[in-house]
Amino acid sequence: MQPPKLEYAFQIEIQLTKRYRYGPTAWGLERGFVGVLGGTVSGPRFNGKIIPHTGGDWPTIKADHTVRFDARYLIEADDGTIIELRNTGLRNGSAEVLQRLQNYEPVRPDEYYMALTPSFDAPEGPHGWLSRTVFIGKADRREDRSIFTYWAVL
Repeated sequence: MQPPKLEYAFQIEIQLTKRYRYGPTAWGLERGFVGVLGGTVSGPRFNGKIIPHTGGDWPTIKADHTVRFDARYLIEADDGTIIELRNTGLRNGSAEVLQRLQNYEPVRPDEYYMALTPSFDAPEGPHGWLSRTVFIGKADRREDRSIFTYWAVL
């Protein structure tokens, strides 16, 4: 069997609200929340916009600052179709780099690891392929937004 190939599918640039951190919770971990203000989806296979205030990310943060993401929000495709996106993933790196991210300081994406595994709930029709495709992604977190780049696994 050959290893899978990847095909660039699209990029999401998403504007975010203020980030909140709280905890440790009863389970001993720090938690967080950041809401979705809007954004754009652009690429060769899919285009649209992020519908404002339709969700956010509820990360779990370990003591070593490794973050597990669990985000959910809605996308409106260029043709008006509404599609749900659930984005899960991990971010980790050196203590120094993760502290800079926590302080909203500029950090290049090659200074830390941040990978995503999105899944889509799209109606049948022109966007049904999103629900039937596995994607992987990489992220670049900025102070007030994140940029996610996705590849379809072929």
